[in-house]
Amino acid sequence: MSAMRSRTPDRLCAEAVELAREAAMEAAHPGKVGEYLGAVAEGDRVVTHLFESAEPGYRGWRWAVTVTRASRAKVVTLDESVLLPGPDALLAPEWVPWSERLRPGDMGPGDLLPTDADDLRLEPGYTGEDAPPPNSVVSEEMQQLAAVEEADVTAGAPAAQAVAPTTGSIAAVAEELGMRRARVLSRYGLHIAADRWDEAYGAKTPMAQAAPGTCATCGFLVALGGSLGQAFGVCANEFSPADGRVVSLAYGCGAHSEAAVMPKPPRPAPPVVDETVVEPLPLHPDRASGSVEPDTPPEELGHS
Repeated sequence: MSAMRSRTPDRLCAEAVELAREAAMEAAHPGKVGEYLGAVAEGDRVVTHLFESAEPGYRGWRWAVTVTRASRAKVVTLDESVLLPGPDALLAPEWVPWSERLRPGDMGPGDLLPTDADDLRLEPGYTGEDAPPPNSVVSEEMQQLAAVEEADVTAGAPAAQAVAPTTGSIAAVAEELGMRRARVLSRYGLHIAADRWDEAYGAKTPMAQAAPGTCATCGFLVALGGSLGQAFGVCANEFSPADGRVVSLAYGCGAHSEAAVMPKPPRPAPPVVDETVVEPLPLHPDRASGSVEPDTPPEELGHS
């Protein structure tokens, strides 16, 4: 049965405060050792003395100096000196792997983002095998082209070939069909992308809630191909907050093409001019016409 260690500080070790302070001052920068905080019994004839740290940026940290002595010895010796955080110490946040810290928009010019070989967002594309996967969209077409051209089976993806694929090889056929990518987006990758786009530009956003119409009826919507085109498109209105973004068909904004259609101003009626009849207009009036007598002298000015 092992002997129980005493938690009562050894008297000689507990009294070695100045020895511990000198050791802390030697380990720290000058003037960075603060007030004495007390002693803790670590075991039989082993005591740790604690001193406040005055190091900038280490608020709440303590210099811990452990001293000890041999059995029946009168001389206390130094064991170790270390800077340790206290209960209220200012600590750095817990380390998080870069793959979990990365957020959309963090990439900058020249940054490279590696992907895991088993990334759930991706799935194998063209593998270079002789027999394409069953139920593949292009498997039958690839087989027909390969049979017509008497293609040779080239192992590996087209991007991994040491030399450019020669005509008649499976890799060349894959390149012609647009299958040169080593991996393509999986169903899981499609779903998480759709969720991310719907959260940013979807029907539940405040902008869509106040919109006069949805993007499905907007003339500025550019359709997408593939399965994503059933629920998303690209906004092409420069005045929209979603210009150039992938938006849900249920999204909408005040820049909808049919939100406020300004009517065309009415066109004035063309002037009616009868150019078939000529009406002569004399420069001097005919005195024989009208109510003025031709030989009557003119009246004096004034009232009659």
